[in-house]
Amino acid sequence: MLMLFLVSGLGFAQNNTNSPYSRYGYGQMADQGASNSRAMGGIAYGLRDKAHTNFANPASYTAIDSLTFVFEGGMSFQNTNFDNGTNKTNAKNTSLDYLSMHFRVGRDFGMSLGLLPYTNVGYDMENVTYNSQEEEKSYVTNYFGEGGLHQAYVGLAYKITRKFSIGANISYLWGDIDHAMMLTFPYDVDAYGVGKREHVGINSVKIDIGAQYSYQFGKKHFATFGAVFSPGYNLTNTTYTQELVGLSAAILNGNASGLAVNETDLDVKSGIPMSLGIGGAFIYDGRLTAGMDVTYQQWSKVSFMGNDKAFVDRFKVAAGAEYLPDPQSRNLLMRMKYRAGAYFNAPYYKLDGKRASTEWGVSAGLSVPLVRSRSYFNISAQFARVNGKTSNFINENQLRINIGLTFNERWFYKTRVN
Repeated sequence: MLMLFLVSGLGFAQNNTNSPYSRYGYGQMADQGASNSRAMGGIAYGLRDKAHTNFANPASYTAIDSLTFVFEGGMSFQNTNFDNGTNKTNAKNTSLDYLSMHFRVGRDFGMSLGLLPYTNVGYDMENVTYNSQEEEKSYVTNYFGEGGLHQAYVGLAYKITRKFSIGANISYLWGDIDHAMMLTFPYDVDAYGVGKREHVGINSVKIDIGAQYSYQFGKKHFATFGAVFSPGYNLTNTTYTQELVGLSAAILNGNASGLAVNETDLDVKSGIPMSLGIGGAFIYDGRLTAGMDVTYQQWSKVSFMGNDKAFVDRFKVAAGAEYLPDPQSRNLLMRMKYRAGAYFNAPYYKLDGKRASTEWGVSAGLSVPLVRSRSYFNISAQFARVNGKTSNFINENQLRINIGLTFNERWFYKTRVN
């Protein structure tokens, strides 16, 4: 048996993966942090920064002052190498990652609106099986998929005391995911091929509840502890399967008129998990920030396409830091923010009854202040290694460049004329 990988590029802003592991469930989980968070290994739960939107913990929205309006956007460029021990291939992606805005709506209230991905699906794999006696009787199995889930959120936070804030994001979660398998006989175009396509369409609501507690000790030491909880529940979905039968020649040429299709609507459960994240950040003298996050998602209790044992629990540990040498300096290099971080992730993918892969990554980046402005240009690089849990699973090396713009301007002030 010979395994080949044919990885197709996907359109801008649709998804940011070509990973074969996105074949499972809803696909690859998207990063839930803004540009500053991604450069610090993905930490977010304890971050309170009035210059950036932290939509990973809605309690952070109260950090903004009453005169500021923040608008952010980010995009990424990714190059991935795939290796299964026999064959290697390469794929590139470009995607728009997120858009968000952040502002004060009252003395103790902060608000944010935004659009970001939840999961990404994108893969195209080919498995060629040869008959050792007669090669013309060989057959090819193709696996391909595309789509993903997106979320548009509105969040509100309230500062209960000077030290303690709570907040919530309510998101509209939607998207279409297609997984397909096709078996054809390319050496015998008169033979009949068969296939199956599964479609899941999601239109539902997602809720995230956050809290942050901040404490100052000494003149220059400051710490924030944060937590985010998301309840698990079944999603409103439209699901169907298609069974495909037709001549291999028609299937290979994409001739839909040469196919017989049997479509079946399914009434099945598909859900998202209970999720809990906790983290903390320590700040020294307003210049050094260091933090750590832990995330747990109970995917083992989630159904997908009616399967109650489709996934395993996911957990992630991340740590990162940011350093600002001198915010008052005239030297640009002294006013830049330097960031670095690392993480370990155990995804929810399940194959043959066990976890399919693990992942670790490191990141580093810069935040460059724009001239005569409180806005920033953010850039970071992330290297990630995905390890298959057995020798015949696929390993991935990913290099991702993240670019973000943060427009941080004073909009809500009155000009006084004497």
